[in-house]
Amino acid sequence: SEHSRSKMVLFSFWRKDAACASGEPSQSGATSPPADQTSSGCPVKQRGAGAGECPVRPQAQVDHPMIFLDPRNNMQAGGESQYPGLNQSQALPRSRSVSSIPRADYTPGHQENTDSQNWVYPSEQMFFNAMQRKGWKPSEKDMSSVVAIHNAVNERTWSEVMKWETLHCATCAAPKLLKFQGRPDDYSPKARIYSLLGYKLPFDRHDWVVDRCGHKVRYVIDFYVGKSDGQKPVSYFLDVRPALDDWQSVVDRMRMSAMKNGLIPSKAAAVNQPSTSGPQ
Repeated sequence: SEHSRSKMVLFSFWRKDAACASGEPSQSGATSPPADQTSSGCPVKQRGAGAGECPVRPQAQVDHPMIFLDPRNNMQAGGESQYPGLNQSQALPRSRSVSSIPRADYTPGHQENTDSQNWVYPSEQMFFNAMQRKGWKPSEKDMSSVVAIHNAVNERTWSEVMKWETLHCATCAAPKLLKFQGRPDDYSPKARIYSLLGYKLPFDRHDWVVDRCGHKVRYVIDFYVGKSDGQKPVSYFLDVRPALDDWQSVVDRMRMSAMKNGLIPSKAAAVNQPSTSGPQ
């Protein structure tokens, strides 16, 4: 269907360009594009039937190196460029939205000159160029929906991260996102276990590194496509949890699990715990 073609497109800008989840995958804020808009293209590599179907056939991709140069720095234009892409048929907005996600002391290229202490989302033009550069054939008319979905899912992801960070609000009241990385080809051990139990594999994975007042904490985020209920044709399940990189993260997972199961009292700071519905 038209709506199903929008499932896999939302993470293309951030996947490889950036230096920059406790419980089972949860339905963390289902999001859907406006009813009159859909998105096309599939930046997520195919990894077998279990990963979800890509709506765009391989022959729909384009093959070009984005060889034109950005005159501001004589570097290859692409994801961060605000110039029109190759064979672009209509102008796209160049305005960028500021996220609610605070940025730590790190400034990748796509965040330079933004004059914001928060991460700033790509414009429709930047997103279009990034998709072209990665070998996909985006449609100008889809960019509004694609960017809106991308931004909404990232906001929800940060909200889920903050539910874990409330466990440490006494020692760090203002954690920040340091960097993130798309890892679509690296299934987490938890995702593989769920797959063996009959669940679908996630269509994407991100690792986000949070600066907890000087302590770096890596979070693993698995993205699952949810079931359509007829009213919300596109939904996403986010499984967000701290990676087991140190003992503190192990303890945090145990604490959150115990609180959700009523084994220990829930702290006021951790009332909004990550939900635990299984993947679809």
